[in-house]
Amino acid sequence: MRIEKCYFCGSSIYPGHGIQFVRNDCKIFRFCRSKCHKAFKKKRNPRKIRWTKAFRKAAGKELAVDPTFEFERKRDVPVKYDRQLWNKTVGSIRRVQEIKARRQNQYIKTRMRAGQKLADEHDIKEVEQNIHIVDAPPIDRKKMLEKAKARRKVKTKAPAAMQMEVE
Repeated sequence: MRIEKCYFCGSSIYPGHGIQFVRNDCKIFRFCRSKCHKAFKKKRNPRKIRWTKAFRKAAGKELAVDPTFEFERKRDVPVKYDRQLWNKTVGSIRRVQEIKARRQNQYIKTRMRAGQKLADEHDIKEVEQNIHIVDAPPIDRKKMLEKAKARRKVKTKAPAAMQMEVE
């Protein structure tokens, strides 16, 4: 059982799924769905179509160069079955997937940091332009002090009145 890759979008094609197109020179093109097949027939460039993996890698949205991609390469050299080798291979595949996932997450985080810096700069610029909305209008300082004193007097008088009632 071999899981193939779509020629157009790069997604996985499981056995019994997808479409195969064989060109006159015996080159085989495999497509995961009719959407990819139709785009190929219309001679669309996968690097210019936003939903393909080729576009995401070309635009720098996904990790493009990494040594873990070497493990995904197709190998046509037959190997004699050996249980110990098979178990080692399965274990190493799991480990490679963990490493690959960690690196992709780190790549995404670094990409997001740059966007966050731009967003912060935009927010600061917007606040500077609209500072008149944020700043309170100037208030007479004497009136503020008088109001604060009046509040303090009211607060100090209330407990004394309560104490008289209790006694």
